[in-house]
Amino acid sequence: MLGFFLPALAMGLLTAGLAKLVWRSGLRAVRWLRLALWSGAAAATASVGGLAYFGRDGMMATYGAMVFASALALLWAGFGASGRSKRG
Repeated sequence: MLGFFLPALAMGLLTAGLAKLVWRSGLRAVRWLRLALWSGAAAATASVGGLAYFGRDGMMATYGAMVFASALALLWAGFGASGRSKRG
């Protein structure tokens, strides 16, 4: 199971760090862990969805869906209604 969810976990950690680096002032009040959890959970959900749809792991379409889901989760957690309530 760790090998299946490891790409989603790595994506969550890396994209949260990159988002905090690129949008330093906009995401100042949002915690890095919050972004990493949202992004990793979205990528894991896309990975499970890809496995259910295609019947096997490792399809490029699944990885594309993981990137898209991770980007949407970062947008929501950092700049969306959910992120606005967490800012000072």
